[in-house]
Amino acid sequence: MIKFGTDGWRAIIGFEFSQDNIVKVAKAHAKTLKKHGLNKVIVGYDHRFLGERFAILVANVMKTEGIEADVVKEAVSTPNISFAVKYMGYHQGVMITASHNPYYYNGYKIKESFGGAATPEFINEVEDEIKNIKDVDFKEHNIKRVDIISQYIEKTLSNISKNILSEKELNIVHDSMYGPSFKYYLEAFKDKKINLFSIRHHKDALFGEGAPEPVEKNLGILKDKVKTVKANLGIANDGDGDRIALVDENGEFVNSQLVYILLMLHIIKNKGIRNGVVVKTVSTSFLVDRICKDFGIEVEETPVGFKYINEIVLKKDVIFGGEESGGYGFPFFLPERDGFLSGLFIIEMMLLEDKSLSDIIKDVFSKYGEAYYNRIDLKVEEHIKERLKTLIKNPPDTLEGIKVQKVNTKDGLKLIFEDDSWVMLRASGTEPLIRIYAEATSKDLLNTLLLKAQKLVS
Repeated sequence: MIKFGTDGWRAIIGFEFSQDNIVKVAKAHAKTLKKHGLNKVIVGYDHRFLGERFAILVANVMKTEGIEADVVKEAVSTPNISFAVKYMGYHQGVMITASHNPYYYNGYKIKESFGGAATPEFINEVEDEIKNIKDVDFKEHNIKRVDIISQYIEKTLSNISKNILSEKELNIVHDSMYGPSFKYYLEAFKDKKINLFSIRHHKDALFGEGAPEPVEKNLGILKDKVKTVKANLGIANDGDGDRIALVDENGEFVNSQLVYILLMLHIIKNKGIRNGVVVKTVSTSFLVDRICKDFGIEVEETPVGFKYINEIVLKKDVIFGGEESGGYGFPFFLPERDGFLSGLFIIEMMLLEDKSLSDIIKDVFSKYGEAYYNRIDLKVEEHIKERLKTLIKNPPDTLEGIKVQKVNTKDGLKLIFEDDSWVMLRASGTEPLIRIYAEATSKDLLNTLLLKAQKLVS
């Protein structure tokens, strides 16, 4: 059965992600578009295996169903597709990608007219239509290929302080993780004082036989390169460019919770954008609440998945939104995770404050308290997920002797302790995994919480 998860439909190429199923999804999508009076779509793809061919297939199906559909000229990032929808006159967008999943996956993301992930309501309509699709025939058409990269780069750079990239020199290492992101930085830093070093920027549909996910275990090569060239910063973007990870000037990985904090602080403190709410997912740092309280800004919490953040973006003025997976969005520009703009904002923050990344983090800890975070992904059978469901219905009062202060079951099971430390267990919406998240006020407590949480479901 074709099912959309927290961020689109993803499946194994040649099995569920087959031509017939892609045709069914594209036909169902086209029929749903017509119901809403929408008829112009942009289709993009990244460096995944057969991505361009799948994108052209989707466009042919759309045109067969009476929808005007263009395909990008070359591989692009997911936020670039969202940009095209919001700023270039398209009614919706399709991105052929499986984001950070292993190389044998591909997927189908839908971007709505506001420039962000499709709402659950729209996805439900598409899924209902899929059930009715029996005919997988389509006609081939002349497909228009369009450049959406240059306008996106120009508009993105308009968010950065004028001339700041030309005033001070920085050495940056960029890791594309074999995705298309490097081209954006290369163009943005042309004729600037940013010296750019690249790794893994070429196309490799096998992603080095791994997964293009910007998590610490995959970034050893970036850490080493930062130290080798004595760079000020290392930036990694995932396979479709909507997520980011950072390595500081010492070659140390900066966890995704801290990246959220840095970007949020930059927007509030340095950019002066304070009218509205900050949105975080249930798996995001307690430092968010402490900092927003300091600035008198309201925090809203959602389940995991950027589409839930977008639901609030559509209803309220949102300053900043993000999640612990490394996806951060700036609704004043795009209601979408944007790894490229995130990278530019971190560089701008370092230049404006004239400090190293590690010193900026020390300042945060000094003012708001220390916070240490980690996430473990456990491959599990279905019966383990059932055990987690039982725990959610009957949460424990203690975690092996540590008193639970508060329980949050908004998305999985989150146990919160007296000092704001927490641990959370949640079944993945896209993979056969249980994710265990933890944040604590010390490294020792962090490791303790992770070990004890594993015992709960093992």
